[in-house]
This record gives sequence, structure tokens and C-alpha cells, in this order.
Amino acid sequence: MTLTENKTRYIKQLSNEDLIIAALAIDQRGALKKMIAKVKGSDATEQEIVEFKKIVSSELTQYASAILLDPEYGIPAAHARSEQAGLLLAYEKTGYDVSTPGRLPDSLPTWSVKRLKEAGADACKFLLYYDVDESDEINDQKKAYMERIGSECIAEDLPFFLELVSYDATCADSSTKEYAEKKPHKVIEMMKEFSKDCYNVDVLKVEVPVNMNYVEGYANEEVLYTKEEAEAYFKEQSLATSLPFIFLSAGVSAELFQETLKFANQAGSTFNGVLCGRATWANGVEAFVKDGETGARQWMRTQGRKNIEELNEVLKKSASSIQLR
Repeated sequence: MTLTENKTRYIKQLSNEDLIIAALAIDQRGALKKMIAKVKGSDATEQEIVEFKKIVSSELTQYASAILLDPEYGIPAAHARSEQAGLLLAYEKTGYDVSTPGRLPDSLPTWSVKRLKEAGADACKFLLYYDVDESDEINDQKKAYMERIGSECIAEDLPFFLELVSYDATCADSSTKEYAEKKPHKVIEMMKEFSKDCYNVDVLKVEVPVNMNYVEGYANEEVLYTKEEAEAYFKEQSLATSLPFIFLSAGVSAELFQETLKFANQAGSTFNGVLCGRATWANGVEAFVKDGETGARQWMRTQGRKNIEELNEVLKKSASSIQLR
């Protein structure tokens, strides 16, 4: 991995002493609104979203190498983070326009990579929904868009973290058996594409290549993959890129995410850490809604801390250090 002096400094700031990224993600906007509303029984207010992010940041960043936030609701949380924790800021709009085919990317209209950097970001993160089997007409738009983001990051000498989320344009539900059969192909091929030099990506944030709920020994229902088959996909994923890559938790439980990382290591995956969101803090939403700031802080100091410290222990044994030069 060849980086400028500034990008090297930023990557180190986002990593722990072992050059592993042990980062906390709470850049959720639409998803967090829905989580609060579900417990509350009515719409979440902007102040509730801002306050919850601040609580998570102030309580948990002392145990994380960095935190990922959004500039819409997360700037107060960025200021509340622990001094040693790095900061990633999201550049994309939340969600996508369901009235237009292709889940096309869009950036926040009043932000730029320059403004993210001025707000204190150590890296720009952009989320891209991508189906490798969708039409060239749609995917070429996405490729050009990522080239633009990469060029902005080059201009500002700021690391570009690209979050890739796979999907199937012919099937909206990614939890199905049908999608689980396609997932390894979707995930691995999009990693190959966005590892190309033209995008100027520095770190990939990606899904694990299989749905663990269909893996032998982890399956809730039908088994689609033996352990050996699943291990082969994790190994193939590692070989698909020369870039550092980190795993996202995709909303699974803390326990399953930790077991998945152990499995990845056993399979020979060379992943370089995590950006873990809901697996760490999701169950704290109920405490926040029902018992306010006091209840939420108490949950973060107990269960939230336990989740992140257990994850850190797994990372020590399972993740690979980023190779800087």
C-alpha cells in the first residue's frame, strides 16, 4: 500500500497500536430513526438522533481506534469523542431514491471532501450499493461517480474509504436463500472492480462473502455452504484485492459478528479490522428511549463496553495489520 505522508498519518490515526482498524460506526440516519421510532411508537426527533450519537461517541470511543459519523447529525458526537479516537465522516446521502432504478449514489449537497477535512475528518467514507450483474448503463454511472470521489480525496490528500454493499437488482430481499447463493460472486467481483487504481480507494469496507446463517454449524435453517466451502470464499475474497479491507457488521448480533471474524481468520482471510455499528450499540436504543440519557449511558458503560471490548479481543487474534510503506 503506497500512501502519501499525510494519508499515512491519517490511517495511523484511525488504527490501533497494531495498525488494525477497530472502529465504531454510527453514521446511520434513516436506520437509526426507524430504530428509535420502533421503540418510541412515534417519529424520532432530530434532537434524539443527535443526542444518541453523542452518548455512543462519548462513552465508547475510549475503547475504539476511530468512529464513523455523518455530518448531518454527527458533528456534536465528533466533538464528544475520546481524544485518541480518529474520525471518519460519511459523504453520501442516506438511503437511495426508490423511484429510480439502480440505487444510484448521491453525495450530501452542502458537503465536499474539502469540507469534511475542515470538519476534522481523518478520512472520507462513501457508501455504494453495487450489483455486478446490473446493466452497464447503471454501473458505468457508479464507476464514474467513484472516480470523482477518489479524485476529490487525492486533491485533499485525505484517505478514501469505500463501503461496498452488494444487492441483486432482481430481488430486493438480501436475507433470502436465493440471494445467499449469489452473494459470494456479488461481493468478490465488486471488490475486484473497486480495487482498480482509477478509483483511488485507500481502504475497502465490505461485507463478509457469505451469509453465515446458511453456513454449516451457524445455520438457522437450511445449509447452503459447508464450512470448507465458506472458508474458500473468505480466502478468495482476500485474494480479490491488494487494498486493505475491513468488515462491516451488517446489523447482525455482536455474538455472530465475533464468531464470523474468528471464522474468517481460520479461513485465512487477511482482513485489517472492522467498522462495527449496530452489533455494538443497537440494543442501547431501547434504554435511551425508555430511560433517557441516564439509561443509555448506563447501557453503554456495561453492555456496550462489553460488546466492544470482546470485539477488540477477537480482532487482536484474528485481524491482520495494515502494511504501510
